[in-house]
Order: sequence, then structure tokens, then C-alpha cells
Amino acid sequence: MPNSTTTLDATDGLAFVKEVDQLGRSLTKVRDGVGKVIFGQQEVVDQTLVTVLAGGHALLIGVPGLAKTRLVETLGIILGLDDKRIQCTPDLMPADILGSEVLEEDADGKRSFRFIQGPVFTQLLMADEINRASPRTQSALLQAMQEHTVSIAGQTHRLPEPFHVLATQNPLEQEGTYPLPEAQLDRFLLQVSVGYPDEAAERAMLLATTGSQEVEVERILSGEQLLRAQKLLRRIPVGESVVDAILAIVRNGRPDSTDIDEVRRNVAWGPGPRASQALMLAIRARAVLDGRLAPSIDDVLALAHPVLRHRMALNFAARAEGVTLDSVIDRLCAPHR
Repeated sequence: MPNSTTTLDATDGLAFVKEVDQLGRSLTKVRDGVGKVIFGQQEVVDQTLVTVLAGGHALLIGVPGLAKTRLVETLGIILGLDDKRIQCTPDLMPADILGSEVLEEDADGKRSFRFIQGPVFTQLLMADEINRASPRTQSALLQAMQEHTVSIAGQTHRLPEPFHVLATQNPLEQEGTYPLPEAQLDRFLLQVSVGYPDEAAERAMLLATTGSQEVEVERILSGEQLLRAQKLLRRIPVGESVVDAILAIVRNGRPDSTDIDEVRRNVAWGPGPRASQALMLAIRARAVLDGRLAPSIDDVLALAHPVLRHRMALNFAARAEGVTLDSVIDRLCAPHR
């Protein structure tokens, strides 16, 4: 079958298969390690791992108390990443995130500026309740998320690699919040919906977290290994039929060019080309996570919602009628099921 990557010769192909197989085994250990701490959120864990493997950022949306913070902390340990946390509030300033320059005087009386790094200089940054930060502070993350650099006083500072932002948002409380602008939402590879665990998972969590012993997790990967995995991911072949499905779903989500009446009637604006790129990377990561050498259309269908739901918006009439974005995305995916 034709694919979207360069054909490998036999020797390179065997080495590639071996690398992917080794990565798959390591990711199984990562999954198991996270599962010791996070209960009943396997889809959330998988989508977050997909985001990190694909080299992107994730927006986790869910009510308080669903282990979003715990998930980020656990991933930092297991993936061997330096992690930091920002609690976003309306009075949080850009310098509180990026850092600032201070004037210092040495023993000879000579004065100079020294840059003090902010918490963004880490490998895994958690921005808790990001929609509580002011628009000015939210925009301070834009350059960091897209370019992995920070500009302060005319100087550009590179961030550590790998660099990932995992932001959380509470969907219930809207008072005192600032909706994220479309430009920043588009920087998130996936929007992950965090729901309540089922009864069995909640029982296991209850017993595990109220006892005398605390579960400890160990490092399985390192930052260097994760970077190699991200580069390996981009070499995974994608079949032409899968590429066609990605393009059809994304392009049909645009009201000015769609063939679907429901989209034309209900969608105010649709996903841009970055959605196709995000879906292409995410399905490769999901395939590796499941121990497969190539993604399928099932991967596209499984990840269409988290990739698209923050890259589309309904018009006023659709919202008034109770139409949801998930139902529109279901309609986009229907021809490929």
C-alpha cells in the first residue's frame, strides 16, 4: 500500500521495526506505572501520552478532584522529565511565568542585568486552571508553546527539550475566568475531557488512597529517550486511505467548503490545517502506544474528537437548538466508520 513516508530498505526496515517494538514495550511499562496511581481514567492517560509522544501540548478539561494534577506529576516522574506547576490566577503576570531581569552589582561596583528564569523553563509545565489567568498572561505562553523559546528584553532564551504544556480547566465555574483565544486553543494538540471514574475504579482509588501505604512510581524513560521516540514517531508510515480520511474529516468541518449540510448550517468556523497535522501525529502515537507499526482509520476516528473539538465553534442558532460539537464531529466521522 502506498504510504506517506519514504520507503525503507530491508536493513533499515528491520532496525525500524525493532526500535518501534522496543518503544512499544517501554510505553506499556509507562501505562502500567501510571495505572498504579491514576484509577479509571485509561482514555485520559492514553490521550495525554499520545500528546507527549507527538511532541504537543494538551488541555485537560474536567471538574476538580479527578486527578488531573496527579496525572501530570506522575508523568513527570515516569517519563524522567523536570516538571513545574503554575496556579493561574487573575493577578498572575507574564513575568511570573517567563522570568525577568534583575539589576545586580558585583564586588567592584559594576552593575549588570541577570535573567532569572521563570517556571516555564522546564520540560513538563502544568498550567492549573489556565482560564483564570488574564489574557495578557495567557498570551505569554503562546511563543513558548509554539516556538519553545521565550523573548525577554530583546533576548531570546531557548526552553529545555522536550517541552510540553499540560493545562487544566474547570468547565463549571465561569465567573472570574477568561476564555482562551482561538490562537492559543489551536496550540493544544488535544483537548482531553476528564470524566468521573466508574464504580469499580472509584472503589480501587478509595482503598488505595486512604490506606497507610502510598504507591510510589519509578522513572521508566528519560528526556533524551522521549526525544528519540518523538523523532521515531515521524518515520512511521501512514497509508493513503488514512491520509484521505484525515483530509476529508478536517476539510468537511469547514462551513464554507463542506459537503455536509449539518456542518454548513451549524458551524461558525472550522478547523485549520493545524488540525490535520495534529491528527496525523496523534494517530501515529496511538498506534505505537498500542504496539502497532502503522495507524489505521480506527485511530483517526478515536482521536477526531479530542483533536477537533477545540478547533471548531458552533453558531448562535446551533447552540440555541442544543446542537453539540461532539454530534457534529460524529457526523464528520460517520462516512468512515
